[in-house]
Amino acid sequence: MADDDDLNIDGEETSEESGKGSGGFGGILPSILKWVAIVVAAIILIVTVCVITMKIMNKNNPTQAAIPISDDYKKSREALDWYQSIGSIRTKTSDAEPATVIVDVVFGYKKDDKQASTEITQRQVEIKDFIRRYFTQKSASQLKPQNERELQIEIRNSINDDILMDSKIKDVKFMNLEVIAQ
Repeated sequence: MADDDDLNIDGEETSEESGKGSGGFGGILPSILKWVAIVVAAIILIVTVCVITMKIMNKNNPTQAAIPISDDYKKSREALDWYQSIGSIRTKTSDAEPATVIVDVVFGYKKDDKQASTEITQRQVEIKDFIRRYFTQKSASQLKPQNERELQIEIRNSINDDILMDSKIKDVKFMNLEVIAQ
């Protein structure tokens, strides 16, 4: 009977090797599909568990956390009080052929800060002298309109660091800045 196992329907002998070789690619495809289905099912299970866990954890918490906003990124600017009593200052530039500079400067400080207003008033002579010396050290090419913001920042930082002691100015603006070539 053992010989009958090796015979096919037509009575020809078959070996075990020939039976395995006939289904080569057909045996791999179901195996691959089985593993793909297992991986997809595992991913669906993991995502479901994560979503349910997050919903349980955030049940009592708001869905969005409040994000602090830096002062640099605020949309609206701080309202300032402006000190306008400095008046016009007239000086010359440091060029070989000096130009005349006429500048009217105002200082912005924190709203309702009486201490800043008082200190600026008390040091008004020092501030005027500083501004005169500052513009005397500049050339006419450095006083072009595209450089105004840098000039304002330099003046603000110098006044805050060297002249004012108890308060700080927040901003400097030029109400008038004329450079008149000779």
